[in-house]
Parts: sequence; C-alpha cells; structure tokens
Amino acid sequence: MKLKVGDKVRVMAGKDKGKEGRITHTFAKENKVVVEGVNMVKKHLKPNNSNQTGGIVEREAKIDASNVMVLDKKTNKPTRIYSKVDEKTNKKVRVGKSHQKLD
Repeated sequence: MKLKVGDKVRVMAGKDKGKEGRITHTFAKENKVVVEGVNMVKKHLKPNNSNQTGGIVEREAKIDASNVMVLDKKTNKPTRIYSKVDEKTNKKVRVGKSHQKLD
C-alpha cells in the first residue's frame, strides 16, 4: 500500500465522495485506511465498567484504499503516487505525479 498515516487524502468514490482528511490508521493486509471525519458510522455500546451509561457513539469506519487519493502539497489536487530511488541517498521515496517528493 502506498498510503501512510498522516497523508492528506480526498475520497474519490462512495457516500463521502469529495471529502478530505488525514489518514489516522492503515490496514495493509486488508488494503483499508481510516480517514478522520470520513465514513462516520454509529456504534451502539453496552454499559460496562469503563462506560457506565453506554449509548450510541459516532466513529470513523474503514474505507478501501482504492477509494482515496493523496493530495498534492502545491496544487491541493489529487495525484497518483509512485516509488522512486533517490540518487543522493539511495533510498526509496514516494513521489507524486508532479515529481514532488511526498516524504
């Protein structure tokens, strides 16, 4: 997966199409991410020792990584990303379509 925690992304498909946010969690094996403020679902909680009252809580749910795109820092538009080896450091870096480093 090419996405990392902290990347600013835009949702490209689904019920929250067009919304933007930062990635808070990634699940590489499932190819899913959690974006703050996107894909909000209601979770019903039973009362227990840590939560005396219980109730209904809104929280972010996982969204498929194929439905989000990283935003370019300069233009603030969605961009595709790919990996490239930096000649100076010989390390693999993520690069946007405009050839700007993301890391």
